[in-house]
Amino acid sequence: MMHLPSHTRVFLAPGSTDMRKAINTLSILVEDTLRQNPLSGHCFVFCNRYRTIIKVLYWDRNGFCLWQKRLEKHHFKWPENREQTLEIGARELAFLLEGLDIRSVNPHETLKYSTMI
Repeated sequence: MMHLPSHTRVFLAPGSTDMRKAINTLSILVEDTLRQNPLSGHCFVFCNRYRTIIKVLYWDRNGFCLWQKRLEKHHFKWPENREQTLEIGARELAFLLEGLDIRSVNPHETLKYSTMI
């Protein structure tokens, strides 16, 4: 299982990606398709057409990391949106990797206070 800090930004690439692509080509996709900086430290998530493989690309201080999960049975609940990049949180990525549908998981809203009373 992949563990990320809760403040990590996670971007899901729309549609499907050819899983033969490795770090160099995926980083180009991050720039061209997702319109993000692959050196930002954010996580960029790609899924294959059959929804059985997920790859996560991210920059870690001095080099790229590429994490992959392949299901032997079942499918990931990958969002249907094929047009637009979707930003989720680290918790939603964990849900996705566990097989949950992130569209139907609705946590409580995050509360932010400026002062203590």
